[in-house]
Amino acid sequence: MKLLRSLSVLACALLLLTISTVLKADDKQVQVGDLVQVDLPGESSLNRGFQVDKRGRITLPEVGPVFVAGYDEQQLTLAVKSALDKVFRDTSNIQVYIAERQILISVQGYVMSPGEYTLPFNSNVQMALHAAGGLRSGAQLNKMLLKRGADRQEFDYKRFLDTGDDKNLPSLQSLDTLFVPASPLVGNIEQEFDPAKLADSGDSADSRQAIKVFGEVNAPGSFSYKPNTDLVDVLMRAGGVTRYASVEQIRVISNNSPILFNLKRYLDSGDTSMLPQLQPGATIFVPKQEEEIKSGSNTVYVMGEVAHPGAYEGKKGATFMDILANAGGPTRFAESRQIRVIKADGRVVPFDMTAYTEGLARGKAPDIDPGDAIFVPEKTDINEKSWLKVSPDRAVNVIGEVVRPGRIEWSDEMDLMDLLAHVGGPKGRADTSKIEVANGNKMVVFDLDEFVRKGAPQSELPHISAGAVVRVHDLPQDPSDNKAQWVRQSSDASIYVFGQVNAPGRYRFTDEMHFLDILSAADGPTKDADIHNIRVTHRDQPYSRVSKLNLSLYFETGDESILPDVKRGDTIFIPEKNRNWLDTPKEKTVRILGAVKSPGRYVYNDNMTILDVLAEAGGPIDRAYVEKITVVNMSCCQGQARTFDLVEFSKTADIRMLPVLRAGDTIYIPDRRNSFAEQARLGLTDIFRIVSTIAIIGAL
Repeated sequence: MKLLRSLSVLACALLLLTISTVLKADDKQVQVGDLVQVDLPGESSLNRGFQVDKRGRITLPEVGPVFVAGYDEQQLTLAVKSALDKVFRDTSNIQVYIAERQILISVQGYVMSPGEYTLPFNSNVQMALHAAGGLRSGAQLNKMLLKRGADRQEFDYKRFLDTGDDKNLPSLQSLDTLFVPASPLVGNIEQEFDPAKLADSGDSADSRQAIKVFGEVNAPGSFSYKPNTDLVDVLMRAGGVTRYASVEQIRVISNNSPILFNLKRYLDSGDTSMLPQLQPGATIFVPKQEEEIKSGSNTVYVMGEVAHPGAYEGKKGATFMDILANAGGPTRFAESRQIRVIKADGRVVPFDMTAYTEGLARGKAPDIDPGDAIFVPEKTDINEKSWLKVSPDRAVNVIGEVVRPGRIEWSDEMDLMDLLAHVGGPKGRADTSKIEVANGNKMVVFDLDEFVRKGAPQSELPHISAGAVVRVHDLPQDPSDNKAQWVRQSSDASIYVFGQVNAPGRYRFTDEMHFLDILSAADGPTKDADIHNIRVTHRDQPYSRVSKLNLSLYFETGDESILPDVKRGDTIFIPEKNRNWLDTPKEKTVRILGAVKSPGRYVYNDNMTILDVLAEAGGPIDRAYVEKITVVNMSCCQGQARTFDLVEFSKTADIRMLPVLRAGDTIYIPDRRNSFAEQARLGLTDIFRIVSTIAIIGAL
């Protein structure tokens, strides 16, 4: 009995579970982002999935948008079936169901690919960030924002990365917006973010709470405040003090109170009570140790052209050579014959070290007493090259077409004009419109001509510092023989001349020059040049453009507007006369067919008549049927033809009888053998021959 009761209770529980599962399945509603499957047998355009858009609609073929958001599957089927009944005849076998649960999420801010993404139904924040390509360098992880309608939820993504606890991440729903802010370390200007570089300048993003460390430390910057942090900890985070730090004079401002701290005394005693209390926003400055002026009764001074000039301790028994060797000895620029020792009492003792080292001097080296000074002057020999006296980090190199190229000692008070004046200025063949100034890894092209025309404004001069290189190019030797110079001539300052000119090639061109200048530089057209059909290709436009020029018309009229405007980089082509007829477009020719001596295509202009064209073709031949010359108008009057009687015209010479002829027309001169009269005459001749033959046979 108990067993039956237990089985009954178990059956009831299973039934309730099944009903609950069915109810839950029925409660499944369509959401934005879901994929709705529509199956209608026989309709290939419908048998696929349709995603629910942000407005809660799916777009069906031939029907359009249908609202389905919030419907269960029964309501979904009814809504889709009702919409399709308006277009399709039989929808009784339709099946509509939710094929895949999805959510539509917008990811914005400091991610690699911001935008809208469709994700699986159970996706989290990390999956949304992965879909957007991941975080960009400089993204702030602890203040991410989830927007859902009017609600705003801030969360700490860094805590999730530290702990792996999903409770630190909010759940996602369709139409949510995930915003990733930029760290304050990025600044207000978009630039390449280098975390390692910024970490060297501190790790704080809050300037008000940060502890600022600067001065003689290895990594000055702003560091985040942590409770119970002492000054030694902060100095260690700043990379420690440098070798030049004055550790006895460290200055600390904490809670608006200045404190002087002696780090050396603290390290000697180990007394932690000497450490100042640091508050948020404190400032620490480590000054540079000031070198004391070396002076005293035992000091000897070494000046001038020695490797290490300075003050040295003159120990008892130290000789002249000892002191000079201690200073590194004379440099290569030292005038060792004119060394002078200035005694403490004011006397000056000259010393020829060259003669002394060669064994030519009498006596010994001068005695050195405390307080004396040794001065080694610089060479003054005019034969010595000046660049030997200037180290590369203090010089500017000037090369090219200047009067005196070389290495010039540079001072920051100088500018480019001072430098050019110092080297004697550009030569007569210098290209002053393109002076190149290379300063470090940057190269600037300076137009001296334009600079002078503007009144020489100092603000437009290129910046020059020690180590720079200034190059002044030269102009081509001869425009007609510049092939040896084209390598040094940039293409953006050149123009190209091809075809029938006496000196085709690549020529330098400026904005002040025009078409006739460059044509003259190429020695003008040849005797075979077709100056009626000059072509100019313009390359300074984002699209292709070709200008046509009739230079003969310019010489006849003198109209400057006929000449094209040419720019640097353009190409001028002058074709040859009597070139292949295929080169002449059909819009400029007339075709002559039939019984003429030279049928073909002939160039035609408006000053010509049909008689000129017939003459060009050598005239009609003997069997030409000149009474029925046909002119077919193919240019303006499609399908129209006229006949012309040349014999009748020759009798009257009435020019009104001449047919109108245009470029593109066709002239046909028929053969007399093909005329109707000739065919009739030949037919009668044949009949007469037949009758005559029959008569002769009958007589026989």
